Amino acid sequence: MFAGESFHCQNGRMRYFSCPFPMPKPIARSKTRKSVAKRFKVTAGGKVMRTRGGRRHLLQCKSGKRKRKLAKSVLVHDADVARIKANLPFA
Repeated sequence: MFAGESFHCQNGRMRYFSCPFPMPKPIARSKTRKSVAKRFKVTAGGKVMRTRGGRRHLLQCKSGKRKRKLAKSVLVHDADVARIKANLPFA
């Protein structure tokens, strides 16, 4: 086969080659999981932060001190960091 020539495959479709050898496939980009991007933030040092749960409802039985603590972000446990960073490839 030369550049620009075509031939029929077994299934009857035409295949065209722009060069005499097959080009390598581009490496697939991994997409950002948007649900993960909304829940976690990566700091400049590479640590992963998350928000605490428990501040949506039933707040009148919780003390003010407890609600203030729940408002702050905390670090993600070391066991989960690799999975989260795999879903945030550009962070």
